[in-house]
Amino acid sequence: MPVDLVPDDLWERVAPLLPPRSARRYRFPGRKPVDDRVALAGIMFVLRTNVAWRDVPAEKIGCSGVTCWRRLREWTEAGVWPRLHEMLLAELRAAGLLEMDDVAVDGSHVRALKGGDHTGPSPVDRGRTGSKHHVIVDRHGTPLAVSLTGGNRHDVTQLMPLVEAIPRIRGRRGRPRNRPRRLFADRGYDYDKYRNLLRGKGITPMIARRGAVHGSGLGKVRWVVERTFAWLHQFKRLRTRSEVRADRHQGLLELACGIICLRRLRRSF
Repeated sequence: MPVDLVPDDLWERVAPLLPPRSARRYRFPGRKPVDDRVALAGIMFVLRTNVAWRDVPAEKIGCSGVTCWRRLREWTEAGVWPRLHEMLLAELRAAGLLEMDDVAVDGSHVRALKGGDHTGPSPVDRGRTGSKHHVIVDRHGTPLAVSLTGGNRHDVTQLMPLVEAIPRIRGRRGRPRNRPRRLFADRGYDYDKYRNLLRGKGITPMIARRGAVHGSGLGKVRWVVERTFAWLHQFKRLRTRSEVRADRHQGLLELACGIICLRRLRRSF
């Protein structure tokens, strides 16, 4: 089961990023800690199936769900997931699979069952408590950055934070790249203030105008962000938010982005 949930290519990239474990005492070493790969398999099991942590099948995974949750907390606080995502983006760029000239941005509502930080009354779900996933993707739908806000936050408020959150992606000779040339978005981002901010960073805004007739042609580029949300929500843990702590859910989002990048890298071989 751990090998199926954590294939070798994923583990080879995650293992060097994990924080070192403290040395065990010689005379009273205590119980031997669970192997990190087994704990990651438990995290992947929850991410894929959305079972409660207490219901993780220890006899199949090799450890309890509580142990997996503790490792998720530890690794999230250590910044493992954004570093994994950045590493895979660099590999994609080195392989010529990242096209950052054109990017697209959008947001998607998810229900937050237990409340917590970064939640709010969702305007598209009869005011029920929810959150929003915001993502910016390249021409192929590869996620470059992702964020989490309350369900009542307007999409446009996360436009510039997402642009700023794109990491400095290496992988080719020369300076790392973190700025696209054009940004595509729907009518929800139609504010001249943000157009000017984008132009100030050298990015040409390709944003649909409110009130204009449909058929502008922007959808031919922008549709990839909708597909990326479909990829993200294939992970059942992300379809609805079960974590009270926003940083835990953000960590799972970033892990899912890394897996999407790894899948694209696999298809190139």
